[in-house]
Amino acid sequence: MKNTILIILTLIVNLSFGQTEKTVNKVVIENFVENYNNDDYNAIFSMFADVMKETLPLEKTTEFLKGLKSQAGNITNREFLKYENGTYVSYKTIFERAVFALNISIDDNSKINGLFVKTFVEEVNVENVINNLSIKNGLITKDQSEIIFESTKVFPNNTQLSIAIITNGKVTYYGVKKVSDTISTIDNQKSVFEIGSISKVFTSTLLANFVIDGKIKLNDNINDYLKTPFNNDTKISFINLANHTSGLPRLPSNLDLTKVNPENPYKEYKEKELEEYLTTQIELSNKGVYQYSNTGAGLLGYTLSEIENETYENLLRKNIFSKYNMKNSTADINKIKGNLVSGLNNEGKEVPNWEFSVLAGAGSIFSTVEDLSQFAISQFDYSNKELKLTRMKTFEINENMDIGLGWHILKSQTENRWYWHNGGTGGYSSSMVIDDKSKNGIIILSNVSALNPNMGNIDKICFELMKTLEKE
Repeated sequence: MKNTILIILTLIVNLSFGQTEKTVNKVVIENFVENYNNDDYNAIFSMFADVMKETLPLEKTTEFLKGLKSQAGNITNREFLKYENGTYVSYKTIFERAVFALNISIDDNSKINGLFVKTFVEEVNVENVINNLSIKNGLITKDQSEIIFESTKVFPNNTQLSIAIITNGKVTYYGVKKVSDTISTIDNQKSVFEIGSISKVFTSTLLANFVIDGKIKLNDNINDYLKTPFNNDTKISFINLANHTSGLPRLPSNLDLTKVNPENPYKEYKEKELEEYLTTQIELSNKGVYQYSNTGAGLLGYTLSEIENETYENLLRKNIFSKYNMKNSTADINKIKGNLVSGLNNEGKEVPNWEFSVLAGAGSIFSTVEDLSQFAISQFDYSNKELKLTRMKTFEINENMDIGLGWHILKSQTENRWYWHNGGTGGYSSSMVIDDKSKNGIIILSNVSALNPNMGNIDKICFELMKTLEKE
C-alpha cells in the first residue's frame, strides 16, 4: 500500500513569535490533543476560526481526523519544537503507531486558522556515508550511480534495493545494500521482497484475463457473481474496482486499525469480516471519482476467486506466474522460495511480513526484480491481449495522469506514456514504471518501510533512472 502523508494546510496568518512556547499555544494544543484522543471531533471543529470552518467543514474535518486516528492511533506525547516562519507552532507528536510533525496556527482570538500534519523527519547525518557503488562492466552509468547513492544514503543500515533496468527490451540488474554507512553493490535480483500495491496490477491482469476469456465483462456488476447481498442493494462494476472509481473507502469501515496488530494489520480481516462489511456497512462516496481504494482491489481479487472457486494464489499461479515464467513469485507467505529479504522499520529494525488474508488482491504478492522483469518485458508484446487491455485508458484522473486497469498512466517528457505503480507495507517499498513504445522500464524493490519519512525516494530513484533511459 502507498504511504499517505495526511496534510491539511491553510490560511496561516503572519504573526511574530519567539522560540519559547507561548501559554496560549500550549492551551490550544492541550485541548486539541484531549479532544482528538476522545474522538470529539465536534469540539475540535469548534476550536477553528470562521475562515478555517469555511475551508474545512465539519464533515471534512471529521473525515480527516478519523483517517489520522486509523493510521496513527492516539497521541501519547508531544514536544514543542519551534515557531515556523513566525506563523505557526511545530510539535514533534508521538502517536501510538507513528511520529508526525503537528503544526498549528492560531489567530488573535486563540482560534485555529491553520493545521498541518506531516511525517516527522529526524535529521539524518549523511556526511559520513561512503559511496562504494561499482560502475564497472557498464551495468550503470556514473550519473545513475549518483542518483541511487544520493537517495539511498538517508536510509537505515541494512537497507537493500534490488533494481532492474530495462533498455530497449533488454534487462540488466543492479543491487545495493547499506552496511556500516557504506553503500555497496550486491547481487540480489533473485532475492524476494514484498511488492505491496504493485499487486493491484496483477489483480487487474487477472480481471483482463477473465474478460478476454469471455467469463465476464468489464462493466458487469460484481453483485451478479457473488452470493453475498450488498447493503442497500449497492451496485459495483468490475471496471470501477480496477480503476478506483467505485466510491469505496481506502479501507473497509469494519477494519479498525486502532484495534489490530500494527505490524500485521490485515491478517485477521477474513472472509467473515468482508461479508459482514458488504451486507451491513458498505457505502459509496464520490462514485465515479478517482479515490484510491485497498478495499476495492481486495474485493476485486476476492470476487475473481469466488467466480473460479480458486484461491487468489492459485489464480495468479495458473494465469500469470506460470505464463510469464515468474518462478519466485507468490501471494502465499508459506510458499516463498529463495532468499526473503527482511523488512525494516524506520529505525532499521526487522519487522514481520504482512498477511493480507481476504484482501490479498490489494497487496499480498512477494516477488523478485527478475520475475517482475519477465512480466514487464511481456508488456512490450502488442499481440498480448490481456496485458494490452490493462494499459488501455479507462479514466482521466487529471491532466497529467490517467488510469487503465491497475496501471497509472503518466505523460513523460517524450510524450510517451509511462505505466506506473508503486507499493508500500510496514517493511517494504517498491516502484515500477514501463514505457511500451521505447521498451524501457525501471523496477525497484526495497526493504524501506512505507512509514519511513524518506520512502518517497524509491519513486524518485525510479523516475530519475527512467529519465536517463529517455536521454540515451
